[in-house]
Amino acid sequence: MIETEKLEFKSIVSDDIYKGVVAFANDGGGTILIGVNKQGETVPLGDIDSEYARLTNGIRDAIAPDVTMFVKYTLEEGGIIRVEISEGTYKPYYLVSKGLKPSGVYIRQGATPVPVSQEQIRQMIKNADGDLFEETRSLEQSLTFDSCGKVFAENNTAFGEDKYNVLGIRSAAQNQYTNLALLLSDQCTHTIKVAVFADGQNTVFRDRKEFAGSVLKQTEETFDYLQLCNQNRSVIDGLVRRDFWDYPKDALREALVNAIIHRDYSYSGSIIINVNDKRIEFTSIGGLPPGLLPQDIMNGISQPRNRLLVEIFHRLNLIEAYGTGIRRIFAQYGECEQKPEIVVTPNSFKLVLPNMNTAGDGYRYELNGQAKAILDFLDQHGEAAEEDLQELLNVKRTRAYTLAKQMADAGLIKIIGRGVNKKYVSDNKSRFVKS
Repeated sequence: MIETEKLEFKSIVSDDIYKGVVAFANDGGGTILIGVNKQGETVPLGDIDSEYARLTNGIRDAIAPDVTMFVKYTLEEGGIIRVEISEGTYKPYYLVSKGLKPSGVYIRQGATPVPVSQEQIRQMIKNADGDLFEETRSLEQSLTFDSCGKVFAENNTAFGEDKYNVLGIRSAAQNQYTNLALLLSDQCTHTIKVAVFADGQNTVFRDRKEFAGSVLKQTEETFDYLQLCNQNRSVIDGLVRRDFWDYPKDALREALVNAIIHRDYSYSGSIIINVNDKRIEFTSIGGLPPGLLPQDIMNGISQPRNRLLVEIFHRLNLIEAYGTGIRRIFAQYGECEQKPEIVVTPNSFKLVLPNMNTAGDGYRYELNGQAKAILDFLDQHGEAAEEDLQELLNVKRTRAYTLAKQMADAGLIKIIGRGVNKKYVSDNKSRFVKS
């Protein structure tokens, strides 16, 4: 007898046998004869009953997922144990002591079990579990959920091991963490990169950040950082303060969450967010699911790529309802001169939010009657002295000065000179204001 791709000899029961069992279970099945040396000669086992018990217990405990249903044992004459291994249905099988990584996963190469590559492991998982990334087993099984648990607690939502199977964090069949668990875990390997640029061509950096960890933690930290980039133009009208943000907070939140929950996590690249004075661009990996067009998204049709992740974000009130996020973003820009833009390629989805305070060429500013009267006067006469404003508005000097200062701060008019020579002139930006 000689060893082949389907036959392996072992003279004694040892831990090395488990590699052979893993390799056969992963790669077409085979037989191990224990009590036969490499030359094919019989080397009877001593206490065969004790060795048999040691072998069966070892295969049960040393290999995951459970492979015992694919293993058949036969005691043969001459003190030989025949172990017949069928190809398993929940590959890859691996050594528990090494984990689900190349050093723990084996296939047959000739008459020898050899470690596989990381890509081969991914392909085995994909073939066994299907093509839904979040539902397949995670290559990393040593996961913690500190950040995730904190977010659940802040939202008064139960989270613990008793919820893992229900949420899809753990596979009920094999009691292993899924890729959804990886995304929610502190060990998440996907990141969000934000770059702030000083120019409209996105070539000169002002700042850049990368956010890692649980996607829930990334969501919070990225939104907080984007809010630092979101300038507030405030105008005081009498006792009333009016705030005009560059970007509506709800639109920022919806755009960020949309990029996180709908990206294709089977690719390792990061979500990219580019910020400049004119716009924010959210670019995520993965185009629209097959059959959908951008117009379908605008009509509220939703086909989540990551259904379980979407459900968790919905549980945590990070999204209100399926398929409404994009429409709510566009609704926020109802009165803005520029509208958000969607750019889709086969492998990416980009959502562009215009800066509402610089849309067109000027600041967005809600005009009251007095401010509009000043702009109309300046359009007609070109300039105005402080006395002209008092007479036009029938107000005292202090009120005329305060209103003119507010409009100048908002970029609607310019103040030239000082004292008795001070004059107010129209700024070109006034052509783009909303009344």
